[in-house]
Amino acid sequence: MKAGVLQAMLRDLPMAPLSAIAPGTTLILAPHADDESLGCGGLIAACCAAGRPPVVVVLTDGVGSHPHSHAWPAPRLRAQRQHEALHAASCLGLVPERLIFLNLPDTRVPHEGVMFEQVVRELARLAESHGCAVVLAPWWADPHCDHEAAWKMAVALRQASGLRVLAYPVWGWLIPAETEVDHERPTGMRLDIAPYRAAKARAVGMYESQYGTLITDDPTGFTLPEELLETLITDFEVFVDP
Repeated sequence: MKAGVLQAMLRDLPMAPLSAIAPGTTLILAPHADDESLGCGGLIAACCAAGRPPVVVVLTDGVGSHPHSHAWPAPRLRAQRQHEALHAASCLGLVPERLIFLNLPDTRVPHEGVMFEQVVRELARLAESHGCAVVLAPWWADPHCDHEAAWKMAVALRQASGLRVLAYPVWGWLIPAETEVDHERPTGMRLDIAPYRAAKARAVGMYESQYGTLITDDPTGFTLPEELLETLITDFEVFVDP
């Protein structure tokens, strides 16, 4: 299937109420601080407004975005990414206690092995302690190693704890339209987030280190693509069945 066809199918998934996508308390896996706002910001705001805030777990320390900056060495950048995440969460109505940082190495989240199993056990503990029924994780078709690892963790968590899993696309939206992707016709739901679109935009805007203006001494530094922002800051979010 061509990526453009798949992306069009995702945009055409049926609308569903919040209760159908995220009943009870939801556990959200974010590979990096900003993925939760980009992929699920509207849902987070909707859940908080409904009185059942999710638990958001940021897997990595985020320092891989600017590896060659002298002004922003890893400890300073790690602190900045967490600071930004806390402000983004506040924009969505999420209290700091519901935001958890695991500080795994950016771009090196394990896909298997001892550390992978340790993280899955910690996620299972968090899900149980907060009474979570659903896990949201990045789409398995997102072309990023940390996103793929997060999806694998969600699958392992489902196998261990029986939790329902849904996927939210981030980088999969930018796969070139003519690229062949190994994917069947998707099923899932869209959530109308029009009432929370402005809050989501504010949350994404809190990640100033990712816009290319705060950290200026690393020519290889990451910048959020405008095309991605235009695609994700809209009136709906997509949640795909496994």
